[in-house]
Amino acid sequence: MVRKIIWSGNAKSDKIEILKYWVARNKSNTYSKTLDKLFKEAVNLISKNPGIGHLTNKENVKVKITRDYLIVYEVTDDTVYILAIFDGRRNPEEFQKRI
Repeated sequence: MVRKIIWSGNAKSDKIEILKYWVARNKSNTYSKTLDKLFKEAVNLISKNPGIGHLTNKENVKVKITRDYLIVYEVTDDTVYILAIFDGRRNPEEFQKRI
């Protein structure tokens, strides 16, 4: 069963900031386009197979690793809520505050 996908405001902002960072760093949008495509593919995979993520300390909240990024999501019977996208190379304490 494919679940509906809902992006939180935080997750949308996270994704935009990540993509903007790579455009500015590389002076090109090529990598950002690739990364955006990977995020979309990962979220679609989650909607079809919500159990694939790693468990977190929070009930029903899981993490899907995509490259260096952690896609944090919560699953209900018919919906996947994308809560945040976090750079896995950053301070893990910041990650814990976000979820």
